[in-house]
Amino acid sequence: MILDISIEADWPTATDWEALAERAAAALAPLAPELANPRLSASLLFADDADVHELNREWRGKDKPTNVLSFPMLEREDLLGLPADGPPELLGDIALALETCAREAADKGLPLEHHATHLIVHGLLHLAGHDHEISPEDARTMELLEIKALAQLGIADPYGDH
Repeated sequence: MILDISIEADWPTATDWEALAERAAAALAPLAPELANPRLSASLLFADDADVHELNREWRGKDKPTNVLSFPMLEREDLLGLPADGPPELLGDIALALETCAREAADKGLPLEHHATHLIVHGLLHLAGHDHEISPEDARTMELLEIKALAQLGIADPYGDH
């Protein structure tokens, strides 16, 4: 999968956010092999709260910012049946909100980089059709995939209870 990454807010320049996102996607690929299809691309926007607030209001009817938004373009069944050969396919879009992510990381005592990595993995799983809001079993499946991907990057279980 190819990530098209845009940094449009004042994310700290000491971190290479593009490399961080690429590492997150690479750690997830063996656990969710449907994301390793070479035809796939996804856009990842490192935004601020104002931009994510606007997207959340316009597309989800929620008048507030949130940490991460995912906008899948393919149904899970279509993604799972997508052959490796063929024209490029857009998997979807992800947007991260700087201020919300930074606040949540601080509240949890985590480096912003670790929290952002978790949210990128979380967003990519949503693009792949995983949804933690369907059932407790679906939530558990998604959380375990996140935990395993993050562990490969040396990042502790973000849920702290597995």
